[in-house]
Amino acid sequence: MDFSQPPVVRVVPDAERPLPAGVWPRTVPAVEQVLRDGLELAPGVTFLVGENGSGKSTLVEAVAVAYGLSPEGGTAHGRHSTRESESPLHRAVRLQRGVGSGRWGFFLRAETMHGWYTFLEERPGPHDPVFHEMSHGESFLSVLESRFDGPGLYCLDEPEAALSFASTLTLMSVLADVTTRGGQVLCATHSPVLAALPGATILEVGPEGLRPTTWEDLDLVQHWRAFLDTPERYLRHLLG
Repeated sequence: MDFSQPPVVRVVPDAERPLPAGVWPRTVPAVEQVLRDGLELAPGVTFLVGENGSGKSTLVEAVAVAYGLSPEGGTAHGRHSTRESESPLHRAVRLQRGVGSGRWGFFLRAETMHGWYTFLEERPGPHDPVFHEMSHGESFLSVLESRFDGPGLYCLDEPEAALSFASTLTLMSVLADVTTRGGQVLCATHSPVLAALPGATILEVGPEGLRPTTWEDLDLVQHWRAFLDTPERYLRHLLG
């Protein structure tokens, strides 16, 4: 028996609690694919890359909540809620846990981190800074340094939203380091920089569902390359 499996081996549909057909988020092709076929999660880092509305954030959220993490970000031990907005997908899936894997986890969600900072400010840890007194990017990096520190599942939803180019490179270093300690990462991203992390599994999320791909073949990378080479080709259509 393999005792070195990642925290989550596979996401499978829960036959006892199916989502009705034709109801969101089952209407999203990537979600429908997972509810039909399941989703195997590789050890190390997996990136979900796709356009807005493709379902990548919905899938990351569902895995995080099914794992037991707070839907608005943070760990399983410090739950806070400002407004319930998560999809019902986490109730329609089950996680096949890795044998002998760590149970720690953290959900870093760009759009709700402000509320999590307030939650921590009311229950400060001995080494926590005052996150609200930091810039958005500085607070994200501080979270990475203090919470991404060992085996477990780390879910991230568009973390690059708060980060500069240099800080995104720091995030890549953190993700690489946490996987060497036995951590597993599932991350939704729009960043061609972040998705370039060596050794990462990349799943492109789109109208056809989920498909494995390489960094070089991502539509995201090709569009950014074309834009940076000749931005005027794009701008003359937008600006007339």
